Parts: sequence; structure tokens; C-alpha cells
Amino acid sequence: MSSAVRLPSADGGMAPYTPRARAAWSRPSAPIRCRVAYAAAHVVCDPLADADPLGSAVIDWDSTLAFRRHLWSFGLAVAEAMDTAQRGMGLGWHVARELIQRSLAEARACGGTVACGAGTDQLSPNDVRTLDDVERAFGEQTAWVERHGGRVILMASRALARVARSPDDYRRVYGHVLEHVAQPVILHWLGDMFDPQLAAYWGTSDLDAAMDVCLSIIADHRSKIDGIKISLLDAEREIAMRSRLPEGVRMYTGDDFNYDRLILGDDCGRSDALLGIFDAIAPAASAALQALDRGDTATYRAVLGPTVPLARHIFARPTYAYKTGIVFLAYLNGHQSHFRMVGGAESWRSVPHLAELFRLADAAGLLDDPDLATERMRRVLAVAGVT
Repeated sequence: MSSAVRLPSADGGMAPYTPRARAAWSRPSAPIRCRVAYAAAHVVCDPLADADPLGSAVIDWDSTLAFRRHLWSFGLAVAEAMDTAQRGMGLGWHVARELIQRSLAEARACGGTVACGAGTDQLSPNDVRTLDDVERAFGEQTAWVERHGGRVILMASRALARVARSPDDYRRVYGHVLEHVAQPVILHWLGDMFDPQLAAYWGTSDLDAAMDVCLSIIADHRSKIDGIKISLLDAEREIAMRSRLPEGVRMYTGDDFNYDRLILGDDCGRSDALLGIFDAIAPAASAALQALDRGDTATYRAVLGPTVPLARHIFARPTYAYKTGIVFLAYLNGHQSHFRMVGGAESWRSVPHLAELFRLADAAGLLDDPDLATERMRRVLAVAGVT
């Protein structure tokens, strides 16, 4: 039995909490077949680097790559240099390039699968004046990924959102970029709850009209598109879009609130996955997908269902702060030696929020070593002045 820890609550109270026994998760003995499942992976910063915390990120490469091996060991693919890695929120293109290169090399060495985010974040706001600027920036990044043997995830572009004046501007830029990629890409529609600078993406704030624009781009460039990840936290909208995709184009759910039912699907279709929450719940996600491979939907639901309250808590508003919870759980589980983040983002969530995350992770069986997690929870509380 693990020892108890006194945890704060949102109402200002304190109560003892004793974690349950450690859960046992099995790694797959063969590749997962039922779905394509990417975990968008976080990065581990170097806590001893004497650098401007709001400047260029300094990465602990050993711990960062070890975490990717952890994800691959559970049969998941890795979505690299995405928003979970604080792309555009502390991780700039200069460091992202090295992250992509290192991750692709590591994948080749251990048989992992990886796809990499390519966007336009090498541009500063003052550098963006025309659609040509956006096209050149996209071209530089997609070429870098493909030159190093990677599959491209075409990220939503703040620069394009800034200079585009109509849906036709999006059609022009995406058409140009897709014409020049060598392999089919995964598109990413990231909602403004994740990044307010992406409001009215696809040239309109009407989400139904935006979906029409996006679908028209997919239809026009079908041979260059493997699938699309949408991160709108709107299950019914994802289902509606999924039903309209051309045959062979995958829907990768990015819905960290409703992934359990979207991946399972129904008689009308199902989604594959490209999820930030899979970074945090990799053992449970793997076990659920292994069960689905066996046709065992009851076990799938029993394993994945308890992770949903944890995911909804981690991704609660402000949604962009979800990265703090992802890294906190990695710290609790011993995947890194500290709870420090690029750009000081460990401060983005309150102490009661982190305490509730601890409880929910335990309820889902996702504290790998409850004694270690309890001791690390105590350290975080002590730093916050909670004794």
C-alpha cells in the first residue's frame, strides 16, 4: 500500500489521499493493426541550462528521445514537433529542426514510426507581408522534413491566418505547398481554443463554411493527402467531416475530450488518432487498441473510459495550458527528473489543478510507481508552500 499524501482541493481545503496499487500494462507483441495511432510527444528541457527562459529552448536530448522510445515500445507512432512539444509556444523552428532530425534517426534505429510537423514559424510577425512569404516558409519546412526521410504533418499557420483575406488565399497556399511535397501529408486543423491566433482559419469564422473550404482543398489534392487531424474538441463536427472525406483519406481525431468513442467509431465510420493525450496515457491507449485488435470492445471501453476524465481535466480551459499537465504526469512517472518546462510553462496550471490531475491519473491506473509519484507530488506541493 502506498503512503498517503495531503492534497489541496479547488475549494481551498486539504484532504489525505492514498494512491491505489500499481496497474500492470502489457506492451504489444506485434504491431497494432486496428488503427493508425500517433502520440504527439512533449519535449524535456534542460533545467540546468543558463538561458533566457523565454528565448530559444534548450533541450535535454537524452530524456526527450528516451520518452519517444517509451511511446514506440507501446506500439504507438510519434507525431514530432507539434503543439504538444510547445511548438510556437517556446519551441522555435531552429530547435524543432534538430528535434525532427534526431527523432527520425532514433526511429530508424529502433523501428519506430514518426511524422513531423512542418509550418511557418520561422517567420516573425514583421516578416509576413504576402502569401508568397507563407508559401516559401512552408516550402522550407516541408523540404527539411522530407530531406531527412520524414512524413509531413502540415501544421496550421499563424502567418497564413494573419495575411489571408479570403478562403481562396488558403486554397492558393495549400495548393502550392501540396503540389511540391513528395509524399502524402497529414493536414492539421487546430482550433483557436488551442491557439487564439488561428481564429477564422480557412478564411471564415463560420465552422461549417470553414469545413467546406478544407474539404474542397482535400478533394482538389487527394493524391497528396494521407489524412487530416482536426482539433476542435467537437465530436459531432468531426463525425460530419469524416463522412465527407474522399475514400482513402483518414480522419485522425485530435479530440482530446471524445477520442474514446471517435476511435471506436460506429457503423458509419471511425477515426484514427493523432493525440496529445496519448503522450500521457500511452500504456492505457496501447492496451485499449490491443483489445480492439482482438475484437474485444468491452475491454477497450473498460481501459480507455477511465482516461477520459483525466484528459478533459488536462485539456480544460485555457486549453493551450494542457502541455503543463502532460509534462507533470511524465515527471510523476519518472520519465524526467524535474518539473521544469520550456518557457517556464510549469507555472501555467494551479496547484489544485495538479493535485486533481494526480487523483485522476491514479483512478485511470496511470501512476506507474505510486510511491515515486507520491513523493514527487509532495515535492511540488512543498515548493508551492503547501505542507
